[in-house]
Amino acid sequence: MYEPIRTKSVHTSADNADFPHRTREEELDIQLAGHLAALLAVTDELGLTSEGDRIAGQIARLRTAPPARHAGRTEAAPTALHRRAHALAGRALVVAASRADTAVAILAAQTMDAHAAALSGTTARTALVGAP
Repeated sequence: MYEPIRTKSVHTSADNADFPHRTREEELDIQLAGHLAALLAVTDELGLTSEGDRIAGQIARLRTAPPARHAGRTEAAPTALHRRAHALAGRALVVAASRADTAVAILAAQTMDAHAAALSGTTARTALVGAP
């Protein structure tokens, strides 16, 4: 009544050696470096040089190459930039916690605190100066 299947399944016909695979840790490293690079661009745009240097150091550790730095400031509103930086630091914190990277998790948490302080009206410099 039924004819047997004569072709291979599409799920088994692909050879796993045909394309490169990355480990979960490698994927998390790539994702974390991307979040930190976006955070670095916003930090540089805000003119926070010392904080940007700390972020750039972590990116260089993850990518084994120094990141590109933002050339200068734009006409974007500082409030919007602080909100963006806070959100990016939160994403970096989540990924850093997932890959158990304590250094980046601490950096991201301090960055979130600094930008939250800037949004609430207190100076972000006090939170950034106390950071190692």
